[in-house]
Amino acid sequence: MTKIKICGLSRLCDVDYVNAFQPDYVGFVFAKSRRQISREHAITLRMNLNPDITVVGVFVNELAKIAGAYAEDGVIDMIQLHGQEDEVYIRNLRYQTGCEIIKSFSIQSGEDVKRACGSSADYILLDHGSGGTGQSFNWEFIDRIDRPWFLAGGMDQENVEEAVRKFHPYGVDISSGVETDGVKDEQKIEACVRRIRNV
Repeated sequence: MTKIKICGLSRLCDVDYVNAFQPDYVGFVFAKSRRQISREHAITLRMNLNPDITVVGVFVNELAKIAGAYAEDGVIDMIQLHGQEDEVYIRNLRYQTGCEIIKSFSIQSGEDVKRACGSSADYILLDHGSGGTGQSFNWEFIDRIDRPWFLAGGMDQENVEEAVRKFHPYGVDISSGVETDGVKDEQKIEACVRRIRNV
């Protein structure tokens, strides 16, 4: 069954929503963005989160020792990289933390998909751009992918079922697609989770 990641939680009510509908992963954004939260706030959210849900920390070009400390201290379970982090960075971060790593790639062509597939990260995430923009890339670029991968970019209740049926990704990553006026929407989260799990 396709895994579900709801990214960009920032409020305690967001945690209540995901506790109710049980996605497999949630994302806490520590990079500069409108969804950015502090380490202290992440700890508070985590304390209220169902422990069966895996917490992913999202970073952009952060120092490896800083990103790694979030995992070492138990604030997060996995690390997601959305910048220009290279193979040396990924290797050092994995050595430091021992945790699984998701590397995001901006997809503008089929060559970008091939480049993503060559990453040493545990999972790759195919996205439109920097993430959280609500825009999707051209799905025609997706060919056979023989490794665990997440589909992101413009995913919402209108297209997520089609995407899962067509591409069978390991997981889907949804952020703005479950928001209304810039904040998480309980009904949209429920709709996306149900549609994915009904496939």
